Amino acid sequence: MTIKKEEKAAIISELKEAFSKYQVLILSDYRGLDVESMNALRKQLREKDAEIRVVKNTLLRIASEGTDLEQIKDQFTGPTAVTISDVDPVSPAKVLKAFSKNNKSFQIKGGILGGKPLDVSDIEGLASLPDRDVLLAQLMSVLNASQSGLVNVLTGVMRGLVNVLHAVEEQKAA
Repeated sequence: MTIKKEEKAAIISELKEAFSKYQVLILSDYRGLDVESMNALRKQLREKDAEIRVVKNTLLRIASEGTDLEQIKDQFTGPTAVTISDVDPVSPAKVLKAFSKNNKSFQIKGGILGGKPLDVSDIEGLASLPDRDVLLAQLMSVLNASQSGLVNVLTGVMRGLVNVLHAVEEQKAA
């Protein structure tokens, strides 16, 4: 299937725009997947505010010029699917890792997070992190615990002073 020059230019500009605002970008080899499986993966990623696109490597190379993706252009080989998320870097990694376990023909190649290249083990490590909402809840509990601890310490001093005064009062009464 040949793509017209105008269509190629449109694809390249779409990719450049996506590459300028990504949080995480993961490359994978989708060789051997049927359309039904790929559509199921697309749906799962869409639910996590991510998108997966199958892109010709030559267009990917052109679109990556002048971006962080130039660092991983050696991975633009074979059938390449690009997963991009500009919201949460953990959720797409979790979806792709789980999908690759269930579909042996789907393989994660690598990616990039915050301008730093990732290999397969890095992406698996990223997938093992809790989701953004869980991390925020953990942070809030830590912040709440420190405030509760401060209140307990301050009230402990007051409580101790009241106990001492009460003991003095009982002593003088006796």
